[in-house]
Parts: sequence; structure tokens; C-alpha cells
Amino acid sequence: MPTALVTLLALIVAALMLALRVLNEYERGVVLTLGRYTGTKGPGLIVLIPLVQRMLKVDLRTIVMDVPSQDVISRDNVSVKVNAVVYFRVVDPAKATLKVAVYYDAISQLAQTTLRSVLGQHDLDEMLSARDKLNNDIQIILDEQSDPWGVKVSTVEIKHVDIDESMIRAIARQAEAERTRRAKVIHAEGEMQAAQRLTEAAALLAREPLAIQLRYLQTLIDIAGEHNSTIVFPLPMDLIGQLVGGKKG
Repeated sequence: MPTALVTLLALIVAALMLALRVLNEYERGVVLTLGRYTGTKGPGLIVLIPLVQRMLKVDLRTIVMDVPSQDVISRDNVSVKVNAVVYFRVVDPAKATLKVAVYYDAISQLAQTTLRSVLGQHDLDEMLSARDKLNNDIQIILDEQSDPWGVKVSTVEIKHVDIDESMIRAIARQAEAERTRRAKVIHAEGEMQAAQRLTEAAALLAREPLAIQLRYLQTLIDIAGEHNSTIVFPLPMDLIGQLVGGKKG
């Protein structure tokens, strides 16, 4: 085979290798023709003009980003360390390629600053108890800020809120004091209800003297039912008064 033919075949194979690209289902190709954006292609087989066009691959799958631990000072001046995880994906490959140099780094820096800014506006109690609201607030801000880059932030989750040992002990003491306060309030409310019922019962018995005697007899029955070697019979003063009055008469 002549050398010229071999060289020609080699050039054709090399041109085909430069011209043909295959993109997966989750990939898109941003095509630049002489440095100018001319379209987004894919998935499947892509044909490029060698030495004139070049293609930049963009992954459209959801990316999970771990936000490093951030030092945050809450609104009530408590220093904590907070880290989070961000879920995002590229929805516009052209913007993600042309509007920002490295969209991953841009999202990472934006997530760190937004995390400190949003959490710094809330108290420690809100950080611990209202995470769903804080996650939603951070997600909305990140999504709005990253929209010009062709990125969609779908979810933000705060993972850990680390507190100093001294603050943990203070929170434990506060929780214990709160439980003690609630127990005292419940006990006082029970005493008040019991006193109210006893007052109503005493008023009812005062209106019906026979009811007092029936209650006395019921008490004797209850005492007799116990297995006691000694039984004490209480004697109401009204009965004594009646007996003494009858004797004098």
C-alpha cells in the first residue's frame, strides 16, 4: 500500500475521531464555533467540525455538596458550628458554562456565606427546633442567587449544630428548670381544683344534715372492712349534742 494512501487514511480516521462525540443520556454538550456559542447538543452522537468547533460537556445529574462547618454567632450571641448539605443540578448547560467559570465552586462559596447570614438572624432555640423553616429559607436564597448560572438548588439540609460543652450544660439546666416549673404549676392547679370540689361538697353536706350522718356510717363500714386489730369509732359532735340535749330534757 502506498505511503500516501496510508497517510490519507490516518488523516481521515483522526478527523473522524475529532469530529464524532458520544454523549450519555445525562450529559449535554455546549458547542463553540470559533469561540462563539452556537448551541447545545445531546444526548447521542454529535458531529463537530474539526479545528473549528469544540464541545464542553456538562453533567445534568443532581450533585450532592457537603458545606464545610461554619462558625455562626446566633442572634442571642451564642457561638455554634453548623454544617449542611446542598442538592443542586444544572438546568441550563449554556449558562452554567458561559456565565460562571466553575459553577461548583461558586455554589459552594455562596452556600457558606448564605448559611452564616441566615442562621445569624435567628436564636439558638430556633436553630435547634425550626430546622425545616431554616432549610427552606436557605434553599430559596441559594436558588434565586444561582438562577443566572443555570443551576437549580432543590434541597438544603442542616446536618449538625455543634454547641460548646458549657452551653450544653446551661441548656440542660434550663430544661430541668422548665420541667420543674411545669410540675409545680400542674400541682398547684390540682390543689386548686381539689379545694374547689371540697368546698362544693362541704356546702352540699351543710345543707343536708342527714347526708353527714350517712357519710359517717359509710366511713364506719369502710373502717370495719379493713383487717385491723383495733378500730377507732369517730363520734361526731352533733350526735353528742343531740344525746346530751335529750338527757337534759
